[in-house]
Amino acid sequence: MQPGPLNLITDIPGLKVGNAQDAALNSGTTVLTADAPFACSYAVLGGAPGTRETDLLEPDKSAPGVDALVLSGGSAFGLAAAQGVMDALHTAGRGFAVHSARVPLVPAAILFDLLNGGDKAWGENPYPALGRAALAAAHTRFALGTAGAGTGAQTAMHKGGLGSASLVLDDGTTVGALVAVNPLGSVTTPAGRNFWAAPFEMGAEFGALGPDPARGFQPPPDSRKLAAMAALGNTTIGIVATDAALDKSQLKRMAVAAHDGIARAIVPAHSPHDGDLIFAVSTGAVELTAPPTQLTQIGHAAAICLARAIARAVWEAVAAPGDLLPTLRQDLGRV
Repeated sequence: MQPGPLNLITDIPGLKVGNAQDAALNSGTTVLTADAPFACSYAVLGGAPGTRETDLLEPDKSAPGVDALVLSGGSAFGLAAAQGVMDALHTAGRGFAVHSARVPLVPAAILFDLLNGGDKAWGENPYPALGRAALAAAHTRFALGTAGAGTGAQTAMHKGGLGSASLVLDDGTTVGALVAVNPLGSVTTPAGRNFWAAPFEMGAEFGALGPDPARGFQPPPDSRKLAAMAALGNTTIGIVATDAALDKSQLKRMAVAAHDGIARAIVPAHSPHDGDLIFAVSTGAVELTAPPTQLTQIGHAAAICLARAIARAVWEAVAAPGDLLPTLRQDLGRV
């Protein structure tokens, strides 16, 4: 296994990602799309999810594919970003054909960033416009850290963000992850100078800080996030993808396996106050030759990519006026 040329989810041919954000709002939206519909399923293990159109992704449901996926800040207000994406796709003639009608399918998941210091006193919901702008910006190259759905994200101890990573497997299959990191838990160990995901780092993609040298259990410090917000507002939402031709049932297993990446990179994970959700996507370009074995490897790679993407999200975050929490680089004196 090795990272793809961009070390982004868009190393999978055909996928594009767009970000849109509002600095005053301290929030934003991220869209994943492709030129043609793609197969998709999902798995949610957090206790407080916020979603749109996820039921149709279950393996027993009839929808064969979706046109885009949306990750957004804004809590329930952010689900409206999917409407902006849907409207833009409809204008472009995209969508599931129902006789003479076309209906773009745009599932979405949101994270809670309403108490992060941004100006939330809007008169008109800003998220449909952010969704449209993110779709319009979709490209193979996109920003990480303080961008898109990760703009106003926070972890227990540091500013969160948007992350991505990829792997090319020995059989040539490509797997990638895209994630907005806003958990109740911490992405760094109790010492605050090392990532839980350190054992999975490739090169210096999130600072080459190495694993925490301390041994045994270490009690976590008091959460800076809870102190700053005086409320519970969390969730890690993401997408894992592959060019392997997986059906919805196989994608469901991929999404479940990918959640191991959250558990490896965030402590604690999957709490009652997190809406942890992972979409799994296939472009269907590469046929499987040994399905059971390959599906196991793809799920394993998805978990590794997701853990790395989570750490990259926090490593790439940048300081902004009004931040309630420091970036990790600020704590390390590497600004």
